Amino acid sequence: MSESSPVTVRIKALPHFEGLDLPRYQTPGSAGMDLPAAIPEDEPVVLQPGEWQLIPVGLAIALPNGYEAQIRPRSGLAAKFGISCVNTPGTVDADYRGELRVNLINHGRERFIVRRGERIAQMIIAPVTQARLEAVETLDETSRGEGGFGSTGV
Repeated sequence: MSESSPVTVRIKALPHFEGLDLPRYQTPGSAGMDLPAAIPEDEPVVLQPGEWQLIPVGLAIALPNGYEAQIRPRSGLAAKFGISCVNTPGTVDADYRGELRVNLINHGRERFIVRRGERIAQMIIAPVTQARLEAVETLDETSRGEGGFGSTGV
């Protein structure tokens, strides 16, 4: 398997990002870069069980055309505390230039406190294929046919 060339993503730190580290890959084999919470030091966000909130990241990005950023939960937060993202993966389109924010939800049984600089989600940069839709009267037959949820086994 060949390695792909890195794509350049321009990133802008907003004023409330000051003092935080830019996202980076934690290991050479990482697919995602961790995103920090860019909230005031003296104003942590408390997520009660079942509650969700948009958490600012303090960054804006410029993706090249043909790419998206996917915002996904961090597996460690999910496994240890039940913290996830409401819309996962969240998509950042190539033409969006606003601040990245993470819609965190607490699926756990205890309140969860988000503190400044805490790594709250991960961002994956991925290529996008736009489809050309073709309206037809019928579709070709397959062995599965119209079998839906659970039709291929448990």
